[in-house]
Amino acid sequence: MRWAMVALAVLLGVLQVQLWLGPGSLPVVLELYASKREQRAQNEQAEARNDALAAEVEDLKEGVDALEERARAELGMIRQDETFYQVVEEED
Repeated sequence: MRWAMVALAVLLGVLQVQLWLGPGSLPVVLELYASKREQRAQNEQAEARNDALAAEVEDLKEGVDALEERARAELGMIRQDETFYQVVEEED
């Protein structure tokens, strides 16, 4: 009977060591939960960015206004009936 108690105490000690220091230990699990929360936040940001890009692509496919705005801003294009004025600021 005494040997059984000693064996159970040793087994309990081994299980406690694994719980606190082993590969599936409590600190490792808590770190994984934190990593999971961080990854979800990154996924939400990427999803919002993807939604914005998809809306912009749809707008470029469907509407002329967005295409014209982009051509003016990025390429400096103007319409035929418009007059282009360039304002040059003098440096001191």
